[in-house]
Amino acid sequence: MKDSADRPDPRRRAVLRSLAAVPVAGAAGLILPAAARAAQAPQFTLKYGNNLPTSHPLNIRTQQAAKRVEQESNGRVVINIFPNNQLGGDTDMLAQVRSGGIDMFTPGTMVIAPIAPVSAITAVGFAFQSYDQVWAAVDGKLGDHIRATFANAGLHTFEKMWDNGFRQITTSTKPVQSAADLVNMKIRVPVSAMGISLFKSLSAAPTSLQFSEVYSALQTKVVDAQENPLAIVQTAKLYEVQKYCSLTNHSWDGYHFVVNGRSWDALPADLKTIVSRAFNEAGMQQRADVRKLNDGLQAQLAKDGLAFNPAPAESFRDALRKAGFYAQWKGKFGDDAWALLETYAGKVA
Repeated sequence: MKDSADRPDPRRRAVLRSLAAVPVAGAAGLILPAAARAAQAPQFTLKYGNNLPTSHPLNIRTQQAAKRVEQESNGRVVINIFPNNQLGGDTDMLAQVRSGGIDMFTPGTMVIAPIAPVSAITAVGFAFQSYDQVWAAVDGKLGDHIRATFANAGLHTFEKMWDNGFRQITTSTKPVQSAADLVNMKIRVPVSAMGISLFKSLSAAPTSLQFSEVYSALQTKVVDAQENPLAIVQTAKLYEVQKYCSLTNHSWDGYHFVVNGRSWDALPADLKTIVSRAFNEAGMQQRADVRKLNDGLQAQLAKDGLAFNPAPAESFRDALRKAGFYAQWKGKFGDDAWALLETYAGKVA
């Protein structure tokens, strides 16, 4: 009679049976089912950087999109997100996505202009008067015209832009009620020719700074003012170092979702479909998020100490016309691009 220690354990027999059912690949070991292999190691790991706090709708929706991509691809694609300038400022990340140091980036319309100048056309001062005009333009022929130029710079672009919002002016010194209030005002603008040109034409004293430097520059009085949508003012806590917010709606800004061309080309067609669908649909949700957030933020920011005032567009447009701003940028963008802008925005200048 065998000792009980020699008797096969039923649980052990079950394990051995399950292992015996798995195909063996010679000395290399076991061939695992596809789902198990995917769970162990993704085929593609993509690195995505942006300049916004984790509380901003862009980061909330990109987290959801990344999770969706991982699920729908059965773990074949993993997207790691680095928010809040963890990978450097805007110009740093733009250089990295072009070189392949990172795979994905969401530059603003003016940030990407150094490599695709026509992208800044949607930021022309006082061009768009409503979101209806904006989305018709960037989802339509003007957007197609802009996206085509990114391919020449080695970047793939998702079809749907993400929203940043209409930009407003905040200051620590006085409210801006007309163009005359901007004369000699030290104001931070993005690192872009359009931002500098716009505020120089309004007789301000613009300074280009990375977004990561804005809070400290305002706090230390390197500049007295900045301009951003209300969602940025709130999520970056700029209300802590500013007193006034002037509702100028002077420029619309959005994010192009770009991917390094080599990283994109390496993805099989089925994964490209999964990634594109997830981020385009998330972008549409983020647009609604930002609009809702901006619409409701004035009351909240007023409670946080910002004093709001209206700033009608007429004096600003007049100053820009007299300074030759519109003529200058029409010449830079070309008649075809300008005609596309006016197709959606109406007569700009």
